[in-house]
Amino acid sequence: MHFHMDPRLADGAHDEAVIETIRIAQARGIRGLVIKSHYEPTSTLAYHLRLELPNIDLFGGVVMNRSNGGMNVAAVEHMATEVYGAPGKVVWMPANDSEIESTPPYPKKPFVAVSRDGKLLPETKEVIAAVAKYDLILASGHIAPQEALMVFREGRSQGVHRMIATHAMDLAGKMNMDQILEAAKLGAIVEFDFRNIRDEDGVRMDAIRKIGPERCLISEFWTQKSPRVYAALDGVGQFVDAMHARGFTDRELDMMFKDNPARLLDLSSTEHVVQ
Repeated sequence: MHFHMDPRLADGAHDEAVIETIRIAQARGIRGLVIKSHYEPTSTLAYHLRLELPNIDLFGGVVMNRSNGGMNVAAVEHMATEVYGAPGKVVWMPANDSEIESTPPYPKKPFVAVSRDGKLLPETKEVIAAVAKYDLILASGHIAPQEALMVFREGRSQGVHRMIATHAMDLAGKMNMDQILEAAKLGAIVEFDFRNIRDEDGVRMDAIRKIGPERCLISEFWTQKSPRVYAALDGVGQFVDAMHARGFTDRELDMMFKDNPARLLDLSSTEHVVQ
């Protein structure tokens, strides 16, 4: 549900996944991936990769960052209606361009506003309305926890059926447990990252137990930061062993690895294969 394919930066830094990474994932039995970029919509990339790589479900989305037009309902509508096969599925609230990541201790820079004075801006509500209209997935991105909860409440009131609390225990928008439980109560699936779920004596595993695996998913499957390596050969096995040691059953792991992502992408009811 969170697979970065941003190109390297101009100086050659910040490696991400490439087409070969998808080929490897496909060879290991991965059913599908949601391609994410902070700076460009990925539905067109997903469309072309579907042609190149049949028999794996590839999807895209758009982040409401400045390079995508900010809180841009036109980008959401185009993604939902103008790309053959409708590969665009996820709308993320601002990420690196969120207000919370544009103020100290982060470098001060222009940001995309989501709310003002404790209320969502009209353009935010308009984007959420488009998500509801086209039955897309609404994800919180990197916004402040209080804003994420406002977004989820608005999503629920407007009839959004699929929501994700992005990086719920990480980055600038890190939620506390009460906020995470409220997000889950509002209908959001809580995202945890494969890359660090065993860190800090397994505090994130304990959080999953409190939330319930049925309300969580595991994403961000990289096992080496730079150059980024996605799920090295023994990575998933080690992860599963650690989860078993913490008391999680195979059924609970299936919920987080398979069932919840498939339900978000509407793949659970049929064995859908992209041609």
